[in-house]
Amino acid sequence: MILAMVLVAVDDLLFSSKIRATAKQAGVELVFARSREQVIEQARLTKPTLVIFDLNSGKVDSVETIAAMKADPELSSIRTLGFASHVHADLIASARRAGADQVVPRSAFAGNLADFLLSSRAEG
Repeated sequence: MILAMVLVAVDDLLFSSKIRATAKQAGVELVFARSREQVIEQARLTKPTLVIFDLNSGKVDSVETIAAMKADPELSSIRTLGFASHVHADLIASARRAGADQVVPRSAFAGNLADFLLSSRAEG
């Protein structure tokens, strides 16, 4: 039984596979988006409980997309989670300024992925 919907803006294939496997175990349905436009479109269509952003993504301008979501009354309440390499402190700070609900280092995201996905079920 699917208990939550999570939108994922991650283009790293290794992380995508890890997220898919963990989501299946957690009973969380995923939708992947590969561009800012797709993130906004899928957020409107699927009404996810969480949107996960790889802040280092070269395809999705995550900071701008988070800002656009938080400025949109229809999307602003959707929880956003960004992750990036801990050495990219400016990027992490930019995501927080854009309105990301949570920003974590890549290692913390990988290590706590199941918990992040399970928390999306509680919100759904």
